[in-house]
Amino acid sequence: LAELLPDKVGSLLSLNSLREDLGVAHKTVKFWIETLERFYYHFRIYPYSSSKIKSLRKNPKLYLWDWSEIKNENARLENIVASHLLKLCHFLHDAEGYKTELYFLRDIEEREVDFLVSVDKKPWMAVEVKQSDKSPSKHLKYFGDKLNIPFRYQIVNIENIDIMQNTIRIISVDKFLNGLI
Repeated sequence: LAELLPDKVGSLLSLNSLREDLGVAHKTVKFWIETLERFYYHFRIYPYSSSKIKSLRKNPKLYLWDWSEIKNENARLENIVASHLLKLCHFLHDAEGYKTELYFLRDIEEREVDFLVSVDKKPWMAVEVKQSDKSPSKHLKYFGDKLNIPFRYQIVNIENIDIMQNTIRIISVDKFLNGLI
């Protein structure tokens, strides 16, 4: 199972699919996933649900605490950002007392944004991760407008980028991560 999980990073996690791949019972895969999570091998991010969007409420996405195991460059970048956003949520909760959560956005029409940070159950910051695409994400704009998200970021893996296009700030990954904590 631990050998399969790095290839599942950033995509919807299906225990049924893992069960079929491994040839074991669903209950066994569920137990292994929960055990690996308790040992800080991975963490899961669940979809955000709201009456304003027809969101999926099922499968989480999986990310590893040690992103060096991830071979795919796009998945590794997304995992790094996920780890830092989760760290931000924990910091805001522990040090400042805010009730923060990390989600992803996905609706039934398969529009998706990689991350949503909520404060007191209200959308606060949406983040889309791209390798090099500097054109603003349509999905980020859609969800941002629908949910009235005040801060919208598109992170790119290119140095010295920091531009504002409409309501979306397109920013280099290093600059974005340096601005967190």
